[in-house]
Amino acid sequence: MISELKKTTEQKMHKSVESLKADLAKVRTGRAHTGLLDHVMVEYYGSMVPVNQVANITLIDARTIGVQPWEKPMMNKVEKAIRDCDLGLNPANMGEIIRVPMPALTEERRRDLTKVVRQEGEAAKIAVRNLRRDANQQLKDAVKEKLISEDDERRAEDEIQKLTDRHVAEIDKLLAQKEQELMQI
Repeated sequence: MISELKKTTEQKMHKSVESLKADLAKVRTGRAHTGLLDHVMVEYYGSMVPVNQVANITLIDARTIGVQPWEKPMMNKVEKAIRDCDLGLNPANMGEIIRVPMPALTEERRRDLTKVVRQEGEAAKIAVRNLRRDANQQLKDAVKEKLISEDDERRAEDEIQKLTDRHVAEIDKLLAQKEQELMQI
């Protein structure tokens, strides 16, 4: 019972960290990367689909993303979807390919983005701590029902605390990397 609880708690904590990684990937730095357009949705024959399902996304250079729709009629729809997304990008239609240049970040915008990154990180830490609290509560309930001994509970709480510490440290490391990346000129 205890090992199963630890395993599920660890999996949930890992998912929280992975979710943070995905959120941080969406925070735009001065450099281009294809994952930036992952959440951009395009209308495709009446339904909304991610842009990577209707176009090939590549890096042209360090500051430019290339988007090449598989069907010619999709050019304008893809271009409009990229322009309308909340990333502040201005795509340029070059006939066969849409070029998406990454605008340079100002110092003020960089500081704003680091605040956003810190908020995302704090939310991930809170999620991990909530998982720890839930696991500890399940252990207390198991002791009340006499399913496990108090010694087992203490040992399990220590192990869950170690899991929590490890995941919080990983979150801190991710935040430090992203902040450093944002502040580079």
